[in-house]
Amino acid sequence: MIFIPVELNGAFLIDSERLEDERGFFARTFCRKEFEAHGLSVDIAQCNISYNIHKGTLRGMHYQSPQGEAKLVRCTKGAIFDVIVDLRSGSSTFLKHIAVELTEQNRRMLYIPENFAHGFLTLEDHTEVHYQMSEFYIPENSCGARWNDPAFGINWPAEVKIITEKDRTYPDFTV
Repeated sequence: MIFIPVELNGAFLIDSERLEDERGFFARTFCRKEFEAHGLSVDIAQCNISYNIHKGTLRGMHYQSPQGEAKLVRCTKGAIFDVIVDLRSGSSTFLKHIAVELTEQNRRMLYIPENFAHGFLTLEDHTEVHYQMSEFYIPENSCGARWNDPAFGINWPAEVKIITEKDRTYPDFTV
């Protein structure tokens, strides 16, 4: 596995190293030893799939508080514009964000540390996203920030066509 640090402390893009032959390829998508060697959480409490029928569907920006959760996100079908925001108040990258395109073709993964907000916009119809989560989902700890909050300045690449009322109406983020 190839771990590529991004501009936000503790977050990584991860590429799989393919072993190819006439059948296709084989690659690891998770290795406890390699994650531990990079100081990343190896706990997996649950795995989730998000299936999105239409291009232009926005999900986010979600996080859990006070108990954070690390995530490993991969697009298994279609394509997403994936965004994370550092919400760790003591971090040198506090309130900064990065955006990456995750697709079924590039097979990249994004490791998201605890206390980051996460969201994505689908770039194709019938897009599926797979998550590995370090903590169980706790409904009363579920939090969110608005996708277009001026505190983050995220430049989404396409029109948001489908978004839940809850995601659309989160209040402005305050410290």
